[in-house]
Amino acid sequence: MSKPSLFSRRGALMTALALPLGTGLSLPASASKARPAGGAKILVAYYTRTGNTRVIARQIGRARGADIFEIQTANPYPEDYAEQVAVAQQQRDSGFEPPLAATVPGVKSYETVFLGFPIWGMTAPSVIRSFLSRHDLSGKTLVPFITHGGYGLGQSLKVLADHAPGARLIEGFSKQCDQERETLEQVTGWLGRVDVPG
Repeated sequence: MSKPSLFSRRGALMTALALPLGTGLSLPASASKARPAGGAKILVAYYTRTGNTRVIARQIGRARGADIFEIQTANPYPEDYAEQVAVAQQQRDSGFEPPLAATVPGVKSYETVFLGFPIWGMTAPSVIRSFLSRHDLSGKTLVPFITHGGYGLGQSLKVLADHAPGARLIEGFSKQCDQERETLEQVTGWLGRVDVPG
């Protein structure tokens, strides 16, 4: 019997059991955590739109005594979901890398980087390309943790390999989360059936 991939549904379940997602969310973004004596210096960097990826990032940070950094764009994406999708698609198709609001200070001192993000349009968001372009991860271990709406990882691992060629990319964690588009479609359908004035 072959060993399941960590990116398979079964692998995701097994990893989730090994690293349960906690509900305590008191750890602020960019906060430093105490590391065990002699432990490797670890960074958890993540981008999130809805907060799903943040929950995982904070759990990893607690479990590994890691520093946490929230990746943000200098100019925020639109709040409206449809507008955000249009901007994300245009950036993906043009290869645009949006400017970051901040970079990780002292990134050279980290030995391992856990990098988290959602799947947008079957790949990593453009801001992840920006992050990798602005941080040299050569010689570091790069561990992805990825959320998606049910379509899988798409081309995201190729993005990581292409933009961090000097890093040691290892299998990570993926989890299917609620799909915002599906939720909005369901709400629209429901509203069409609701008989209220106005």
